[in-house]
Amino acid sequence: MKASMIKGLGTLVAGLFAALAAPASAQVTSTANGPYYATPSWDQKLTTNRFVILANWNNEAVLDRETGLVWEMSPSASTATFQLADAFLCNGKNLGGRMGWRVPSLWELLTLVDKTQNPALPAGHPFNLGDPPRFWTNTPLSVGFGAQTVWVVVFDGGFARTTGPDGPRRAWCVRGPGGAAPTSPLIQ
Repeated sequence: MKASMIKGLGTLVAGLFAALAAPASAQVTSTANGPYYATPSWDQKLTTNRFVILANWNNEAVLDRETGLVWEMSPSASTATFQLADAFLCNGKNLGGRMGWRVPSLWELLTLVDKTQNPALPAGHPFNLGDPPRFWTNTPLSVGFGAQTVWVVVFDGGFARTTGPDGPRRAWCVRGPGGAAPTSPLIQ
């Protein structure tokens, strides 16, 4: 009797270690109730189960397991100037019962670009970008004599470009740490 109990306990422990050793991507589904435990994997390129639709956020938000950022699944078609985008398009947004949304930095938005796809988003993404798939970043670029331009990411080509701050553009809101642009002599 003791030998069979020890053998059964050994099998249970071995199974537990096997489950814990499995890659995180194998443990996540495309739609799941939390907790999600998003450990960013900036040093890894996740090719499967990168995105998790957050079911307990009314399926309105998507966790990017590669960066730990949470993106709105369907960015609003509303537009605003650069100066008003954060205040009117993101800051007051309530998705899945959560506030705290903001316009992403250039570097955050570029983490979603995959130039091998059209639109330029990673294969298997769950996003509904609408048209046109071009979005403000919170990253300005000041150029001599006070003229200001701002970075925009264009997903119907997979590139970033600068534009004037006064044109109406859309914002793809994000939640999570970050948002500050890295220090650069070109960015003021």
